[in-house]
Amino acid sequence: MPLLTLPALRALLTKDQRLIGIDPGSKTIGLALSDVRLLLASPFGSLKRGKLKANTAEILAIACKENAGGLVVGLPLSMDGTAGPAAQAARDWALALSEATGLPAALFDERLSSAAANRFLIAEANVSRRKRAESVDRLAASWMLQAALDASSDVSLSRHR
Repeated sequence: MPLLTLPALRALLTKDQRLIGIDPGSKTIGLALSDVRLLLASPFGSLKRGKLKANTAEILAIACKENAGGLVVGLPLSMDGTAGPAAQAARDWALALSEATGLPAALFDERLSSAAANRFLIAEANVSRRKRAESVDRLAASWMLQAALDASSDVSLSRHR
């Protein structure tokens, strides 16, 4: 299954299906879920990064339980917008995950999502360093998914009204 554009991914969803936002870090995978109207993203949880087969099973179980019909995977572009080795690794992982789960997937620029999540946790929530480490991945996934929903919202708003 090839990677899709966000509008193409949204067009494949049936009424009341959600999207899972994924921030694939080297040690932890942050997860977020959209609401069924595809307007709001919320932090969901995190998984320990492991073998693709194990992570696939965990993500597929969440997708089934939460009625998710697609994946939005964070793409770590360089600050100048170019795709370096990390972006290629994320693209390859997203493609393998999509094929293994059978769920369509799109990539979305996740530059600065972790920095924004950390800034929020420090300034707004006054969260300790240890608690930030536990929360930042799922908050970054939520930040990225919200940006993806906002960027693609005009494409399919009429379908969810």
